[in-house]
Amino acid sequence: MSLLDTKQAPKREDRLHPCISYGGTVCGLRKKLGGGCMMQDGEREFAQGSLCLLLPALAIINSMPNNVTLMHAAVGCGSCLHSQNGSHRGAYTARFGKTEDAMWVSTALSETDVINGGETKLRSAILEVDRLYRPKTITVVTGCVPGIIGDDVDGLIDDLKENVTATIVPVHCEGFKTKIWATAYDAVYHGIGRTLIDDPEEWDRKKEVLPDDAGDFQFEYMKKRTVNLFNISSMSKIDEDELTRLLNSLDLDVNIFPLYTDTEQMWRVKYAALSISTCPTHDDYFLKFLEEKYHIPYLLQHMPIGIANTGDWIRLAAKHFGKEEAAERLIARETADLDRALVPYREFFAGKTAFVSAGEYRALATSQLLHELGFKIIGVRAFHHDEFAEHEYEKLEQIAGDIPFNVANMQPFEEANMLKRLNPDLFLGHSQSNATAAKMGIPTHTVFSSSLPYIGYRGAFELARRVYKQLINPVFGKTYFKLPYKESWYKENPFKYIREAVE
Repeated sequence: MSLLDTKQAPKREDRLHPCISYGGTVCGLRKKLGGGCMMQDGEREFAQGSLCLLLPALAIINSMPNNVTLMHAAVGCGSCLHSQNGSHRGAYTARFGKTEDAMWVSTALSETDVINGGETKLRSAILEVDRLYRPKTITVVTGCVPGIIGDDVDGLIDDLKENVTATIVPVHCEGFKTKIWATAYDAVYHGIGRTLIDDPEEWDRKKEVLPDDAGDFQFEYMKKRTVNLFNISSMSKIDEDELTRLLNSLDLDVNIFPLYTDTEQMWRVKYAALSISTCPTHDDYFLKFLEEKYHIPYLLQHMPIGIANTGDWIRLAAKHFGKEEAAERLIARETADLDRALVPYREFFAGKTAFVSAGEYRALATSQLLHELGFKIIGVRAFHHDEFAEHEYEKLEQIAGDIPFNVANMQPFEEANMLKRLNPDLFLGHSQSNATAAKMGIPTHTVFSSSLPYIGYRGAFELARRVYKQLINPVFGKTYFKLPYKESWYKENPFKYIREAVE
């Protein structure tokens, strides 16, 4: 059975058996992974709030041009869209040269709807959205409530297909079903794959009625040198341009998918010689589907953050097309130019310490980049662990030794304890999770922004430049605020409340 034959994507607990509860060291984690056995997830006796998969899913969905996001959920679900819209406006402007707001509405399910069901409201909302806005797509995103009360969202959408002009895309994001919010990426890819990648009717008709040998030859030639470059909130437009530049240097064409891709052009993802991930945590689900159904091979190693990782990423892509020599020349030229540009920054960063907190692959890749810039890595926190990054831990141990390592779906109380003990010179984390370090007076910088470069050789230089500015004048970061934790907590083991599973 194909991955996309079911109505919903499986939760990652069932598909990948990930871990969100680990506290210890890098060597301790590698020891657990080294036996070739599946790492068992533990539990926390005490836990703070985490992230719902609805939030990253909505950020991705709102990137789709000419789309209306229809939240089928309680009115509070999706409130994050107000803050996300600023990033959307900037990203949309960077790609299309004009500013546009994301469009979303909600069925605002009430207590009465919980009793009576929400299908009537959803039916009316779909018809009204189609009539008022005439979008190309209506993405129906389900929150917890319809999953709990048993609304047949997919059945209702099937009934309405002939009555609306838009394509209706169901995306199931019932947060109570999974603790692994990275399931959001699978849910979005699942909805896109089931509804938006069929060949257009005129394409099928042309193949049947108007055979064109020259056109077919040209299409096959282009297909053999086209690479699907996946970005599902992995990188900014500047990063897309950087990786496109590097792949173009190998005489390869690039098809970026799915962020800000016109829904009427998404079918092109099926016609490529290779699919390349920029973050294995994000992309494995859909890449495996494309290989299974359309026989498109894929690369799911290395996140091109940092000098060595970018080089390895390029080598893998080049090897598939027999362009190894060209790749080595490209890497040597780019690395030499970057090394010269980084000399003054490396002198300044030498001996300074850093703590990194992010999604697993980004945290590990960014740690390696900071090491290449001259920092000493003294602690890392990953939001979850799964099978795709296991080989990256060996790299981390080689550059940093047996440093403290935490796997946590947020849990800022553990992070605060670690930071109090380690007192790094720099904290790198996602913008929404830098507050703990900032309140402790530690200079912080974000590990990702939809408007800043992080990936490739340009990303390495730009991060160095920005962090230099941050550290050369750290006055803002020295403003202290009181965290809500007692002094006694900082004397405890930061992983006190983690109860590891018995293997």
